[in-house]
Amino acid sequence: MSVSVAGKKRYLMSFRNRQRTHMSFFIVVIFFAVFGIIVFTEIFFMDEREKATGVLVRRGAISFQQKDDHLEYDNDFQSDDYISIRVGQAMMDNAEIGAFLLGKARGGYNLDNNPIAKYFNEDRLPSFPDNFTISNGSWQPINGSRFKFYVFSAYYDSRRNQRNIRIIAATKTRGPERVYCRLWYRSSENSSSTFNSSKTVTARMKVIRENWNLRYSACFVMCPLKANMSVPVAVSVVAKLNSAPSNMLSVINNFDPNWQSNTNTIGKFAVCVKPLHFDYNKELQIMEFIELNRLMGVDHFTFYNHTIGPQVSCILDHYRSEGIITLLPWKLPMLSQKEIRTEGLFAALNDCLYRSMYRYSHALLVDLDEYIIPNYNTSLPQLINYLNHRLNTRTTGSFSFQNAFFYLQWDDDEKVDDFKDPIASNLVTLKKTRRKTKLHPHKQRSKYICRPELVIEAGNHFVWEFQPGHGTLNVPADAAILHHYRICEFGGNDCIKTSSVVDRTAYRYMDSLTKTVRERYEQLKDKCSLNTPKLAPTKVFHKILQMLKSGAQMTR
Repeated sequence: MSVSVAGKKRYLMSFRNRQRTHMSFFIVVIFFAVFGIIVFTEIFFMDEREKATGVLVRRGAISFQQKDDHLEYDNDFQSDDYISIRVGQAMMDNAEIGAFLLGKARGGYNLDNNPIAKYFNEDRLPSFPDNFTISNGSWQPINGSRFKFYVFSAYYDSRRNQRNIRIIAATKTRGPERVYCRLWYRSSENSSSTFNSSKTVTARMKVIRENWNLRYSACFVMCPLKANMSVPVAVSVVAKLNSAPSNMLSVINNFDPNWQSNTNTIGKFAVCVKPLHFDYNKELQIMEFIELNRLMGVDHFTFYNHTIGPQVSCILDHYRSEGIITLLPWKLPMLSQKEIRTEGLFAALNDCLYRSMYRYSHALLVDLDEYIIPNYNTSLPQLINYLNHRLNTRTTGSFSFQNAFFYLQWDDDEKVDDFKDPIASNLVTLKKTRRKTKLHPHKQRSKYICRPELVIEAGNHFVWEFQPGHGTLNVPADAAILHHYRICEFGGNDCIKTSSVVDRTAYRYMDSLTKTVRERYEQLKDKCSLNTPKLAPTKVFHKILQMLKSGAQMTR
């Protein structure tokens, strides 16, 4: 009898297992059937909408391609933030019309001959405030915005047959607000008269990628121009159409249709430096940076003043009076490192990029403790020509250089004792010649020289986005590297234990550099109250210091 009971139990368990298996299979079949119906329905209705309207709506996504060791990115408006609308052969990129077509419209957009466009009645909008100061490089607020929103500068950008006013701005990283562009015009009879007309368009927002996921980010505010619209003299960005403008940016129009053959820009190099902060006041460093780069062929420098000390302020004012530098105020009312990355440096880098466009053939984006030093050439224009002949650079939009650390904790070069010159012995490129043997790979602490007109969005260590068909050339280390003079990046002194080599490549500039810096110092020492440089400690002093350290360790 016990055997019979056990057999029944086994039978029941087997039966239930079969039932569960059949049920699971049935559920899977139902799931795929429902999923297939949904997909089929979506495709069917999308086709019907396309046939009815003649409009193809497609969500864009930034794609990355590798081609001939070049980075290539698609159209900057083909991002997840935008919807691409194709009407016949015309291509229009607009988030709001796309949303309208998808049933998510919140408002209209000013487009030629478009039945769903909303035309703004300029007569009903606030007029230009007569007492407003126009700026082409200062942070100004957008009043009425729900979050912090500031604009800095505006540039006319007509590349890729898309005419826009591109505004450098900073606002909320995720879900930036909708804003409008008030475009201001003057009468052609008198260019100095007050603005007598305006046009208004809905802006497009593009958050700059390198934002470190902080609350606020640098961004582009794009003001599209219709075919019949000329380039405005100035632009204001407003959060509400019925609000008076709280900002006024002059539109910088450097566009040159003949830039490829313009002899005024060929071979001209510019340097872009992120905002100077923490009351920066290193007198010899700033002079060494400017003079060494000038010896290597740089024509102009753009600096951004967050906070600088009195001596450096005086030095930069002198260079500015000679037309060598541009110094712009940088008072962005956002908390550095808490709300936005390092004083909003990515806004500064991209402002300098567009400020240099069509005025200089190449731009270096480097820090004050970094130098791109050629190995076979004496100047940067010669280096670029060398690379153009040695490599295929037809589609090159930027040249990337590997980073080499010259740690400041390493001893000064033994030749420093022979200088007998307080200026020469305090120049970092001459006294610090020991560098880390291993170079960082490209894109990790690397810096670059770019062709501004081929770049859409600049980053700190590499270009994020190029004009279609262009990309980065990774420059071989034997041609040039980035000399980076700094303390150990992770604190302490362990970095000096790493494998190292003495590199005196920068010594080819020693005589000229020492001469030019000394001349600048003598010229400005009284005017700018410069400190007197001191001779570096001698070898004997170093030996005594090492003996004292060794004795102290033995007594422990």
